[in-house]
Amino acid sequence: MSTGAFTGHLPGDRAYGRLLAGLFFAGVATFAQLYSPQAVLPQIAVEFQVVPSTAALAVSATTLALAATVLPWSVVADRIGRVPAMTVGIVVATAFGLLAPLSADLTTLLVLRLLEGVGLGAVPAIALAYLSEEVDARHTAAAAGSYIAGTTIGGLSGRIIAGPLGDLGGWHVGVLVVAVVCAASAVLFLVLVPRAEGFVPQRRRTETPDVPRPLGRRLAANLRSPRQLALYAQGFLLMGAFVALYNYLGFHLTAAPFSLPTWAVSLLFTAYLAGTVTSPIAGGLAARHGRLPVLLVSAGVMALGALLTLVPSLLVVLAGLLVFTAGFFAAHAVASGWAPVDSPADARAQASSLYYLGYYGGSSLFGWMLGLLVVGGGWPAVVSAVAALVVLAAVLAALLLRSPPPA
Repeated sequence: MSTGAFTGHLPGDRAYGRLLAGLFFAGVATFAQLYSPQAVLPQIAVEFQVVPSTAALAVSATTLALAATVLPWSVVADRIGRVPAMTVGIVVATAFGLLAPLSADLTTLLVLRLLEGVGLGAVPAIALAYLSEEVDARHTAAAAGSYIAGTTIGGLSGRIIAGPLGDLGGWHVGVLVVAVVCAASAVLFLVLVPRAEGFVPQRRRTETPDVPRPLGRRLAANLRSPRQLALYAQGFLLMGAFVALYNYLGFHLTAAPFSLPTWAVSLLFTAYLAGTVTSPIAGGLAARHGRLPVLLVSAGVMALGALLTLVPSLLVVLAGLLVFTAGFFAAHAVASGWAPVDSPADARAQASSLYYLGYYGGSSLFGWMLGLLVVGGGWPAVVSAVAALVVLAAVLAALLLRSPPPA
């Protein structure tokens, strides 16, 4: 909500740079610890003597808790402010993140990872709503792309740190070091992020004539919109496809004919850098040419990349992973930034939260479910399911997002 004449920070403003830097480190603190177990899932499966889909619960338990708490976090943010709510969430997540790798059994690990996910829900639930209120409307798409680029660095660092160190000292060591890196990133977020100027906490809004609708009506306004539902479906389907491919790629590459060690598989996660590049590019292209064309092309790139991983050549698999990752983060940058902008002003936090509810719901569901295909159908079955999810997302976008947004 705007206050006074404030219309948002512009590129070149000191506060604009601090905002993007602060959200960058929030992304690192969130996504590094969220996905660090993904690099050591084969080791977790061996240590606890479980099948791949059960080992993948170390990721899915966290994303499930995150999905379940994004809406509550949006309510908290409406009451106490965006930055304080993100601060509480990051601190809570970091505390449980430091405890999780000390787990002696799978049950303890899953419980701690679940609690970690509760705290992690704050950043994705709030960051884009905060950004949409603090950045000039003409630059929100590009700013959202820069924020998503920061999250790719977090996801990448969590994997490439945990994997090699897990080979040296076990998965516990790898995941613990990532948690320490996240703690340092959380401190940098607290130091850098600027005070909100475009938002008034809900408890003070009753003193003004611009009183927002009750929460139920704000949620309903988004859930009744076919356009919003199509955007939430993008997060649900594309993220589900993305996490599933990354979850089970390690099992594929550590088996014949590749037989790679864990540290080598971890290096393949540098494909995340493709997302770091394409996220801001996609945001800029969407601002110039429209969001829908960029979203559809990005989905097509994802599908192509997934199919390339079927080729029994390590170089082609790596190329496919790069293409797949580039397409995913381009699509995510567009869809995630689109949801709050396309929502009524008083329901932006809820629009962003509903997007991430779908996003991490898809991660939890498909990140586990597609693992059931590993035993029976192998890698081709996983890739076929991934491609089907991407195609369905593109069809829904093409059908429901062509009409102009409501006035």
